[in-house]
Amino acid sequence: MLAQDTLKHFRLFCDPFVDDVRSAEDVFMTNEYRYVLASMRHAAQAQGIVAVVADSGAGKTTMRRMLMDELRRDGKTTVIMPSIIDKTRITAAGLCEAIIADISDENPKRSLEAKARQVERLLRDASRSGQKHVMVIEEAHDLTIPTLRYLKRFWELEDGFTKLLGIVLIGQTELGLKLQEHRNSQARELIRRCITVDLRPLDDDLESYLNYKLERVGSSLPKVIEPQAVEAIRQRLRRKDKGQVVSDLYPLAINNLVVRALNAAAELGDERVTTEIVKHV
Repeated sequence: MLAQDTLKHFRLFCDPFVDDVRSAEDVFMTNEYRYVLASMRHAAQAQGIVAVVADSGAGKTTMRRMLMDELRRDGKTTVIMPSIIDKTRITAAGLCEAIIADISDENPKRSLEAKARQVERLLRDASRSGQKHVMVIEEAHDLTIPTLRYLKRFWELEDGFTKLLGIVLIGQTELGLKLQEHRNSQARELIRRCITVDLRPLDDDLESYLNYKLERVGSSLPKVIEPQAVEAIRQRLRRKDKGQVVSDLYPLAINNLVVRALNAAAELGDERVTTEIVKHV
C-alpha cells in the first residue's frame, strides 16, 4: 500500500491502486475488456457457453463483478454460483444443488435422478415466466474433465428451442489448456461449443490505465511519473520465456510495481517517479 507520507508527498487523498475498485466507474475498460464483458453478457442472456482465460491479476474477477452488476440491474437473468472452494470436488449432484439453492426455496431431492428432474423443472418454469439463468464458475481451471462433461449436459437442458442455462467459466491460463480438444478429447462436446476469450495484458494501454487511475483521485500521470519511467514500467513487466517475450502488464502487477515506485520516490523526496527508481524497486 502507499504509505501515508507518500500520499501527502504526491497530494493524493486516497490510494489509487489498492482496493481501488468500488463501482463500475472505477474500472478501466479497454476495447479488449469490453469484448470480454460483451462475450460474458451474451452467454448469460443468450444461454451460451464462454470461458474467460487470463493470468492471475488480469482482472477476471472484476469482469465477473461487472457482469453480475449489469445482470442485477437488468433483473432478467439470475446468476448461479457454486460456492464450493475446492473446484476439483464439484460433482453433478453438487451442481444440481447449487442451481436449486440459488433459484428456489425447495430442498434438493435425494437421488441424482430426482435432483436432475427438479433442476429441469425449476429452470423450465422460470424460463416460461421470462427469467433467464447463467451459471458462473470461478477458478474453473480446477474443474475436472468429468465435471466439464457434466456442464455440457446442463447446458443441453431446453424447453423446445429455448436453452435453459448459460455457462460462464472463469479461470487462469490452465483453463485454456484444458479446453484444447487435442489435450482432452473426452470433453470435446463442451469444448466445441465453448467460446474461449482471453484477457490480454495492457501493453498498449499502460499510459491510459495509469492516467485513469490517477485522475480518479484528483491527480494525473504527468504529475506523478516521468514519461521515460512509464516505458521503464513496461519493460520491467516483460520477460523472456523459451525465447519468447511474455508480458505481465496486468492490473495487479502494474499496481504493485507502481506502488513500490511511488513509495521509493517519496522516501527520496523526488517530485516524480523516475526511470532509475523503477529499475531498482
